Amino acid sequence: MYVANDWKDYEIIDTGDGEKLERWNDVILRRPDPQIIWPHGEASGQWNDVHGHYHRSSSGGGQWDMKKQTPERWTVSYDRLKFYIRPTSFKHTGLFPEQAANWRWMMDKISAAKRPISVLNLFAYTGGATVAAASAGASVVHVDAAKGMVQWAKENVALSGLEDKPVRFITDDVFKFVQREQRRGNRYDAIIMDPPSYGRGPNGEMWKLESSLYPFVESCLSILSDQPLFFLINSYTTGISPTVLQNMLSMTVKKKYGGRISAGELGLPITKSGLNLPCGILGRWEE
Repeated sequence: MYVANDWKDYEIIDTGDGEKLERWNDVILRRPDPQIIWPHGEASGQWNDVHGHYHRSSSGGGQWDMKKQTPERWTVSYDRLKFYIRPTSFKHTGLFPEQAANWRWMMDKISAAKRPISVLNLFAYTGGATVAAASAGASVVHVDAAKGMVQWAKENVALSGLEDKPVRFITDDVFKFVQREQRRGNRYDAIIMDPPSYGRGPNGEMWKLESSLYPFVESCLSILSDQPLFFLINSYTTGISPTVLQNMLSMTVKKKYGGRISAGELGLPITKSGLNLPCGILGRWEE
């Protein structure tokens, strides 16, 4: 497990009964998490003294119950990176803190490369990886189909003082963008992707990770440079093993370029129990 254990502005205080108690800088939130199938050690005290509690609805979705006055959005810092946090209607806050394990890895890879590195961030959301790669000196192309998420990413880049760095923001379907880059002959030294389990393109195209991911990874080979640095796949799709991502990268990127593959779970430490909470999987190829 790759554990993001060096946060100062984020903490999982406790877990139990399908929920986690989190600290985002000075704001305490209580949110559901499907991996937490053990009981509370203590369901009182801090659990009831929160700024916001997200309640799932039996009919799907849910809503926030804000119990204390909370800013519409606030900031958290990780190393020299800064991000805006805002509770959304889908229980998320605009940041997946477990990804800090990947940010640290890619920043180290980019810094150690001692050459210009171009990064393509696909399904790029609010730009955690974009901010990390740009801060390490890479040029980044950030692609996401959701206009609001791309705007949020722009604000995160500016918040980290990186607005003058070579970052391009593209609001587009990632598959069509990759196809156009193939035709243009554009190449990247690193590709990051965090694909959804399910999705629909602008013209109703169906994306299902189990059937769509392999051909998409394969298609990305044609936009890798002659000397690629890394290829990173994240997944939050339940039921998919890290070994599946390892196998995919072996059959595609490693087959063409050699190099090394690692795969596993992402995790976050739980302060009260000393255990780690699993938070998705990753597969990494590196030169």
